[in-house]
Amino acid sequence: MTIFALSSGQGRAGVSVIRVSGPETKRAIVSLTNAGNIPIPRRAALRWFYDPGKNEKLDQGLLIWFPGPDSFTGEDVAEFHIHGGHAVVTGFLDALSRLPNLRSAEPGEFSRRAFDNGKMDLTSIEGLADLINSETESQRRQALRQMDGKLAAIYEGWRQEIITAMAYLEADIDFSEEEIPEDVTGRVRPIIKKLYDEIEAHLEDSNRGERLRDGLQVVILGSPNTGKSTLLNYLSKREAAIVSDIAGTTRDLLEVHLDISGFPVTVIDTAGLRISDDAIEREGIRRAEGRAESADLKIVLIDRSVNGLKERYMMKHIDKNTMVLWNKCDLVVGDIDIDAGSNSLGEWNISVKTHEGIDVFMEAFRDEVKKRMELTAAPSLTRSRHRENLQSCIGHLERFLSLGHLELELLSEDLRMAARDLGKITGFVDVEDILEKIFKEFCVGK
Repeated sequence: MTIFALSSGQGRAGVSVIRVSGPETKRAIVSLTNAGNIPIPRRAALRWFYDPGKNEKLDQGLLIWFPGPDSFTGEDVAEFHIHGGHAVVTGFLDALSRLPNLRSAEPGEFSRRAFDNGKMDLTSIEGLADLINSETESQRRQALRQMDGKLAAIYEGWRQEIITAMAYLEADIDFSEEEIPEDVTGRVRPIIKKLYDEIEAHLEDSNRGERLRDGLQVVILGSPNTGKSTLLNYLSKREAAIVSDIAGTTRDLLEVHLDISGFPVTVIDTAGLRISDDAIEREGIRRAEGRAESADLKIVLIDRSVNGLKERYMMKHIDKNTMVLWNKCDLVVGDIDIDAGSNSLGEWNISVKTHEGIDVFMEAFRDEVKKRMELTAAPSLTRSRHRENLQSCIGHLERFLSLGHLELELLSEDLRMAARDLGKITGFVDVEDILEKIFKEFCVGK
């Protein structure tokens, strides 16, 4: 079946792109152009387009012909670049729908055909989805690197090394009476140990790739009226949160998505932490503390203008992922001998109201974001399914290394399962159960 869809964005635009893919593509071109000639492949041609049922002009635009297998999907593909008015696009899609053996594409169906025809592996397709959804420069760079196949190359390289090791074992099993080198497991063991170390190092990336894809989660904590909402407004450069002198104004989580030096960051304002008899406020405090436990980074605000002992209960929330801000330093005369201890990323004296000291903190904050999310030389894994399969793979390799005295058949089975786990990531083996989930993330037309 041949499919078609609007591949550019919905809504009025200067140009819209409609894509067609499948065996009836050439016939669709002839029907819509009232011409027997097909354009030169991969070269834009100016054409009038007609409604084949009414023989009326639909529009004038560009036509590009991509004969398979040298196309995105691996099939015959055509792109119609037409004017982006609603009536033009609707009329064009209606005309296509009336042609025999053509139907509207499902979400992700073009990419699914590219996968089925061997044009892309699953990690490249996931990279394409991330590229479409990228909002920051760093997300774009990571998505492009994955779409280019750099992540797949790592996993496929590991899989081939395991397959080579399996060949040694299985040769000894199948041809035990032939001239096979002695101590096969001794030859294979260093290969597997090297792979084990490489995969383990790849997994110990502090979830950098997933953070970059989903955004660094930063939670602002503090007691009521310490300046949390004012800080959120400063970071977002707008009045995202209500600021009031009345304690307990913020009762639920308030999220703002920011671009910090090209990195995606979600900053969450929370309810002020205190003992309260108000059931709604208590629920807000419970949510604040729960979100803080799972946060990638915490910013704890402490009111410097009050007695430090009053703020001591905030210390339980300070750890190695916490930046401590002593706020309202503009109200303090002289020095106050208070500190948050050494179990934090650092302390800064600031005033979110007058902006005193805020520039110094912001520089440190940007550095901390960059340190946690900056791209490494080697591609990072970006999805939980990658991590789960790698953890399963390394489990089989660990079993092989720890049980080297077992029968060769059992050792070979451990390696086969490890190779299978790696193949699941790229889509080389047994992935039908995850395909629907992956392609549902795409918009129609991609």
